[in-house]
Amino acid sequence: MKKAVKVFGAAYAAFAFMLLFGANANAYIDPSVMTYLIQAIAGVVIAVGAVIGIYWRRAKKKVNTALGIDENRNKEVESDDIVVAQQPSEEEKEDK
Repeated sequence: MKKAVKVFGAAYAAFAFMLLFGANANAYIDPSVMTYLIQAIAGVVIAVGAVIGIYWRRAKKKVNTALGIDENRNKEVESDDIVVAQQPSEEEKEDK
């Protein structure tokens, strides 16, 4: 934990130094760069959301198991029967 605080503090100090003593640049941000930045941010948000969802389901499953809660208790289950319609044979076709 202490190492992470030191790394974060050093990064913060470097960023503050760049803001205070950085040279002014008369430039603009290209629209294509902004599009790329928006896509990168959206990707990070989606990935973080997926990770949170996975760990949420795992934690919920562990809690339900520990408390003896069955999520499927009141759910209706359909049978696995498969009904296939048979086509009429040649004899049945000729009779009609």
